Amino acid sequence: MDKDMADESVRMNRRTLLKAGGAAGLATLLGHQVPSWGGSETPVKIGLIDPITSTFAAMGQSEIKGAQFAEAEINKSGGILGRPLQIFVEDSAGNPGTAVDKASRLLSQNKVDFLMGTVNSAASLAVSQFASRHDKLFVCTGGHVDSLTGKECKTTTFRTCSTTWMLTAGDFETLFKKFGKKWYFLTTDYAFGQAEQADYTTQLKKVGGTVAGSALVPVGATDFSSYLIDVKAKSPDVLCLLLAGNDQVNCMKQIAQFGINKGIAVGGALFELEQAQALPEAARYGWWTMEWYWNQPNNPHVADFVKRYTAVHKGEYPTARVWFGFATTHAIRLAVEKAKSLETAKVVKAMEGLVLPPEIALQPGNVFYRAQDHQLMLGMFPGHVIQTGQYPNLFDVSEIVPGEKIALPASQTGCMLSHA
Repeated sequence: MDKDMADESVRMNRRTLLKAGGAAGLATLLGHQVPSWGGSETPVKIGLIDPITSTFAAMGQSEIKGAQFAEAEINKSGGILGRPLQIFVEDSAGNPGTAVDKASRLLSQNKVDFLMGTVNSAASLAVSQFASRHDKLFVCTGGHVDSLTGKECKTTTFRTCSTTWMLTAGDFETLFKKFGKKWYFLTTDYAFGQAEQADYTTQLKKVGGTVAGSALVPVGATDFSSYLIDVKAKSPDVLCLLLAGNDQVNCMKQIAQFGINKGIAVGGALFELEQAQALPEAARYGWWTMEWYWNQPNNPHVADFVKRYTAVHKGEYPTARVWFGFATTHAIRLAVEKAKSLETAKVVKAMEGLVLPPEIALQPGNVFYRAQDHQLMLGMFPGHVIQTGQYPNLFDVSEIVPGEKIALPASQTGCMLSHA
């Protein structure tokens, strides 16, 4: 696809997703028959802020699809407390200032009851602070920086995706034991990447590893040659690639062109099916951590979810980002139904300790929002890319690591919730 076609595709996706916000648009987008609701039945409103444009667009669009898929199914089964669910979508463009502006619009114009979304960690922190000031529940779907449920935690904020510590702990031992102790970090220069590098470095130094070199890469970089020349010169055992979105895709292509992955192990924390799909076969390599994966043999709930989702989306498989949107929407529903209220304080209380049922958790183990810091204890799915795999079989999961096993204890996160 050439650049003009790609740009037009992004514009079309943005228009489609924005037009589909709300129950009426969902019937068109997802093919579900939404029930007719009486005029007196005021919708339960969720404002969803995610990047539809920018380097994070593919992940944001997937989270939106997951949330809207849940919205359609919830409305088809009777809504929330007998009321329709309505999701309003706004494009954060991966920018914290824009994300806050859109959150403000959702509150003032759409009168939303709750907020959810974000991919960029800086946007997650900004929206968390905004929601706290306005006493609104905010459930972060995809911003991973540790501090969101750590030292910068807020009573009104919960998080569905993992922390950067959980991501790095998910595959650190494999990378260290399999490939060696001399590492080079190539890191995206914002909160997410910096937190990942700090967490990996802590784990590396505990076991006697060394940092051969590191470089911070600005978001949106397209030419990685100067960094890769330094990597070759330093000759590490492991090139730890801590980029995100299209930046990671572009860098992995150039790593393959340089032939670096032939002599140096490449891996890192977060890897996503969206990225695997965007890579040519020559650039599919490395050991990474997925946060959820569609292929979980012997899990009938996962198989059923995949069947339902692919039927609606014409063969497109759900990704971890899709699951974030799906699970977060259902978590809010469950908390509202438990609280029997839309009041922020009551819903927050209902979310604390909330266990996701198997048909929503879609993975083994105990998956719940920890009361002390509001972090979801979800499993990690470490493994490696299948270079010759065909979509959707592009990743081999080596194990599913329970979140409780690798998450820092709440007492060590720095989170101090006044009522927890």
